[in-house]
Amino acid sequence: MNGLTKFYCRAYQNVFKVVSATVMPWRVPELITGAGSIKKLPEFIMNKGIKSVLVVTDGMLMKLGLVPPMLEEMDKIGLKYAVYSDVVPNPTIDNIEDALKIYKDNACEAIVAFGGGSPMDCAKIVAARAVCPNKPVSKMKGLLKILRKIPPFFAVPTTSGTGSEATLAAVITDPKTHDKYPINDPSIIPNYAVLDPELTISLPKHITSTTGMDALTHAVEAYIGLSNTAFTKAEAEIAVDLIFKYLKRAYDDGQDIEARQKMQEAAYHAGVAFTRAYVGYVHAIAHSIGGKYGVPHGLANAIILPHVLDYFGDSCHEALARLADIAGIEGANVTEKALNFVQAIKDMNEYMNIPKYVEGKIQDEDIPWLVNHALKEANPLYPVPKFMGKEEMEAMYAQIRG
Repeated sequence: MNGLTKFYCRAYQNVFKVVSATVMPWRVPELITGAGSIKKLPEFIMNKGIKSVLVVTDGMLMKLGLVPPMLEEMDKIGLKYAVYSDVVPNPTIDNIEDALKIYKDNACEAIVAFGGGSPMDCAKIVAARAVCPNKPVSKMKGLLKILRKIPPFFAVPTTSGTGSEATLAAVITDPKTHDKYPINDPSIIPNYAVLDPELTISLPKHITSTTGMDALTHAVEAYIGLSNTAFTKAEAEIAVDLIFKYLKRAYDDGQDIEARQKMQEAAYHAGVAFTRAYVGYVHAIAHSIGGKYGVPHGLANAIILPHVLDYFGDSCHEALARLADIAGIEGANVTEKALNFVQAIKDMNEYMNIPKYVEGKIQDEDIPWLVNHALKEANPLYPVPKFMGKEEMEAMYAQIRG
């Protein structure tokens, strides 16, 4: 990347940081927390004067029996609902339009997003389409393309990773082009979030691990980026502290309710951090291979994170050294602490059987498309500590495929 382009990117980021701090209509979701708190949600919704809701989820959560207890509570108190349960792992434009039709046909007044990042992202853009009926999803791509008050939105995470219950972001896939792009607008930050650890105790180990590392990626990228603030740093520090204390516990024993609760809190705080401080190249690369090959987002982030941190080198050593102190990772000096922190991430991945590379996916002929996609997403918006140009990004894809 030449000097002029770098100057443009930094100027863009600095202007956006000022706008974000002074103009953007941020909000923090009102929380309902604790074991069994999902059973409180139907009455909470009805007390808001809402008579009918759309529940957006996926088929697996229905089969696992996580959603029906909430629906039974809705039946008991007479809260009407319609369910859309066909969300796919990387939600598509078709998912959104199908769910929107159900929302309209049932005269729904609010939306309950129940699940991981995919139902959350789908539901957010259903809400956006409900208030922007003449704007197709493709026109919402990027920043501040909605800017309208959405219907009351209740987020119920069933994983501890995406932080979607606290963010302004949704990532949607165009199945025709395989383009996977982010939509960012503060109007789609959920109004309410339910953090019930009982919803996560049945998560398989590989979901616990990859969603947990997804949360760590959010916190780390927000922390080392150049658009962080005292507030976002504090949120990221809370998340990193909790993840290093409780992720392995949750992975080792899915029934450890304290570890599950703390990991939900970690994901939430990481979400609050990155929704204001943004992410970086890890996410840009993960979105590209997720859209092209269907690699789950948390798994992609977990694999890519240490590779990108290695690339950044001493440009983020001071920040990583501070995180090392928080995580209880020792070192003789700033550089050693930073390197030990990156090594601790690698060690945690290995402990939880997360591979070092995205093997068997990335093809030579796809790399130009992947590089273009990642750079287009990341530059000039993401306030990374060290830039990548085309050659550096090509080398990164070669590295992460092993």
